Amino acid sequence: MDAREMKIKAAEAALAHVEDGMRLGIGTGSTAEEFVRLLAEKVASGFRVEGVPTSERTARLCVELGVPLKSLDELPALDLTVDGADEVDPALRLIKGGGGALLREKIVAAASERMIVIADESKLVDTLGAYALPIEVNPFGLVSTRMAIEKVAARLGLSGELSLRQSGDGEFTTDGGHHIIDASFGRIPDAEALSSELNSIPGVVEHGLFINMAALAIIAGPAGARTLQANR
Repeated sequence: MDAREMKIKAAEAALAHVEDGMRLGIGTGSTAEEFVRLLAEKVASGFRVEGVPTSERTARLCVELGVPLKSLDELPALDLTVDGADEVDPALRLIKGGGGALLREKIVAAASERMIVIADESKLVDTLGAYALPIEVNPFGLVSTRMAIEKVAARLGLSGELSLRQSGDGEFTTDGGHHIIDASFGRIPDAEALSSELNSIPGVVEHGLFINMAALAIIAGPAGARTLQANR
């Protein structure tokens, strides 16, 4: 089973949790896109959902495949969000934002009764941090914000390169008009403390630590998909 087949297995297992008539948050990334394709097949056969996409990229795919969409203002309370992750630990703490949609992903997840994470087993880790942590920042005062992040990291015993994400000939810009600093800490022993500290920095719009948000993680491997519940 190759990587795409594992993503499809995880998406299939998540789709079993989606009920007819649900208000659904629809995530961003390669695994979430497999979920959208499977969902579209059910919609084409008469299955009813209303989806809120977490990115313009996801919105375009949903429109292309015929998945009905609404804005979060039109559907401010959602039943379920299905989304991918860059890393998942045993407590279902996540690192998200590799695709740059972390702010909208977190807003949509927070508006949902439940969040299900879908991923292949390469994303399952004992401790978060091998994947660079995306930190969405306001372009105004970028140097000051970066220095504040460095001070926070030092207080928590974290080190590693802070890289301003690039795209083409310039800085990567999110759907919300912000930039992303990717923090390569290597290992984050206390994700809760780092989350709290980053939230205290005015120039930080949001960060990719998703804590106490996922109810289930569906992890696919060569033997198929398995479901993990939060160990909190």
